[in-house]
Amino acid sequence: MRVIVVGDDPLARAGLANQLVEVTGLDIVAQIAADDSVSSAYRAYAPDAVLWDLGWSLESSDWRERMSDLVEAGALVVTLLPDNSLTIEAWSAGARGLLSRESGPARVRAALNAVNQGLVAVDPALGGALLPTHSATDAFKVEELTKREHEVLKLLAEGLSNRSIAVQLEISEHTVKYHVNSILRKLGAQSRTEAVVRATRSGLILL
Repeated sequence: MRVIVVGDDPLARAGLANQLVEVTGLDIVAQIAADDSVSSAYRAYAPDAVLWDLGWSLESSDWRERMSDLVEAGALVVTLLPDNSLTIEAWSAGARGLLSRESGPARVRAALNAVNQGLVAVDPALGGALLPTHSATDAFKVEELTKREHEVLKLLAEGLSNRSIAVQLEISEHTVKYHVNSILRKLGAQSRTEAVVRATRSGLILL
């Protein structure tokens, strides 16, 4: 399996690549910074999967858009997370492999294989963030969503852009934007990510 390693820190990227270079069945074809070059590198190397280290991205919001663009281009992404604080955001950006940064090479390979076969790989320590909760702090009443808004919300949770949602639902981007704004208002959310988080925790959608 051809794999690109992505991450902000060059030493962390190199260390990760060195851990995986001897793993049977994996071919680390490139180590890429988590910047604007990611999409062009993906097109150039055409890997089977992307391993993205998010351990150094806590202060940056750029990775979300870049990861979404990468997924939209067809990339299969496995992320390495420092804790569960970024779990839902990584999922919403399109990653379908969510592992702890403490995961060993064997687990990383297993996750890459799973995602490459169309499956989801989630570390048990991180998966709880994706499950609905019903605590007093998360319980809130929302205005009922329409059938179309539910459809748009589900695609938002899959990390799709407005353009991709428009194509999939065969509606205009303007209409998608209208529905997204309505969803944000009804859920009392300030962003698409917050809307997905609130919807997931309230049981409106299941990831």
